[in-house]
Amino acid sequence: MKVLLLTTHLNIGGVSSYTINLAKGLKKRNFTVYVASSGGELLGTLEKNDIKHIRLNIKTKFEFHPKLIFAFFKLSKFIRENQIDIIHAQTRVTQVIAYLLSSFTKVGYVSTCHGFFKESRLGRRLLGAWGNNIIAISDVVRDHLTKDFKIKMDKVSLIYNGIESQTFQNLVGDDERSALKHNLGFEKSPVIGSISRLSPVKGLRYLLFAMKDMLKEIPEAQLLLVGEGPSKEYLMGLAKKLGIENNVFFALSTTDTLRFLSIIDVFVFYSLEEGLGLSLLEALASGKPCVASSVGGVSSVVKDGVTGILVPPKDPHALKEAIIKVLKDEKLSQSLVKNGKDLVNQRFSLDKMLDQVIEVYERAKEK
Repeated sequence: MKVLLLTTHLNIGGVSSYTINLAKGLKKRNFTVYVASSGGELLGTLEKNDIKHIRLNIKTKFEFHPKLIFAFFKLSKFIRENQIDIIHAQTRVTQVIAYLLSSFTKVGYVSTCHGFFKESRLGRRLLGAWGNNIIAISDVVRDHLTKDFKIKMDKVSLIYNGIESQTFQNLVGDDERSALKHNLGFEKSPVIGSISRLSPVKGLRYLLFAMKDMLKEIPEAQLLLVGEGPSKEYLMGLAKKLGIENNVFFALSTTDTLRFLSIIDVFVFYSLEEGLGLSLLEALASGKPCVASSVGGVSSVVKDGVTGILVPPKDPHALKEAIIKVLKDEKLSQSLVKNGKDLVNQRFSLDKMLDQVIEVYERAKEK
């Protein structure tokens, strides 16, 4: 089967990682896979895995931008020449392109919905462009589609994000870990860490407020924030304003998250809205006790007190208390680590995701 995966860009983030993991997994199963996007930092991963990339000028959030017309003509020719069987879109912009391509070429179209959409958007009302085969990455995303957008349940397949968990169970060696902690000045410090895009929806400002209070009880604690985004300057300024800038370290986005995960003692995932949370899965797979916000699809991953600790969003005090509890209760921490690893292996494996996605492809191809 020949599959064309469409995404707006390949910069570091959950949707891009999903696209890359899916492309690699399908290729290992002898699918012919192509990825079309405007490019980005993860493009090299495709090249290393010998997966062809089609560059498009579609880096926009406006679903009716004139750029999409040129992308449509380029891809329609590509689809005919390469006899593509399935078009699989990952973002709103690429959903519109895929819908038009499928209507024009009669090729099966699948879309994956990674989060939540505004019902008030005129574009959604004028052109849904969902496709007849829709993948929702969590229970709450599926419910959002069927209840808020009145999409028929039989069109939506619940398929959780999957990761290659074994990759995250082989963290860096002790020497490299010690060297990294030394370079960061973290040798004798408990490290609280988060790996995410630095944007308001990730709730990191509340983590900084929690950190300020935490330092009153654990003054040597350090906060490691890995990522880039529009909130970076604001967060750096807030850390300084709160007087905790010496206990907060900002690291650039990287595809090599294993190094940073290796030195984190408690992983925090404190989004205000979330479809599921790929970095949360990676942290659990790497054996990190996790504290997360009780929003969106996070509850599909974290069962409070079993696979992690859930706290309400926008509540720095509750967040601080949960982190301190995990740091001080070694028995609880070890239990969370074991249960978290087991959960990812059993429920969120890449192989399981691939099996289910391929079933959707088969149905889409028949129509």
